[in-house]
Formats: sequence, C-alpha cells, structure tokens
Amino acid sequence: MNADESTGVSQALAWFKSSHSGAEGGQCVEVALTGAVVHVRDSKDPEGPVLRIEPADWAAFVRFASARRI
Repeated sequence: MNADESTGVSQALAWFKSSHSGAEGGQCVEVALTGAVVHVRDSKDPEGPVLRIEPADWAAFVRFASARRI
C-alpha cells in the first residue's frame, strides 16, 4: 500500500462511493479502479492523500469487512 499526495492523480480518476453510503456525508471512502491499482480516499477530503492498494489486497479487505457485523 502506498500513499499518493498528488491531487493531479486524484482528479483524473473516476471515483465512486459504496451503494451503502448515505447522502448525509458520514464516514465514507471513495474508490477509483485502474488496471493494477485500487485508489482509496476520504470522501470528505478529496484533495487529501490517496492510498494505492493492490487489487488482491483490496479484495481481501472487502471480504473481511463484508463478514463483520457492527
């Protein structure tokens, strides 16, 4: 996983939020997919840092998070 502080990269990507995210602006992340990297950022700070995660690691995280009930 890497952090990317470049907003130029952030703005050029097609970002989306989970379908479970509400419109009230709570604790959300946005994700943008490219062939070799999953980009993740805080939806409340779109100009802030971007995490770059390998697709296999992102898939493992999503499986883990999906299995949890809070």
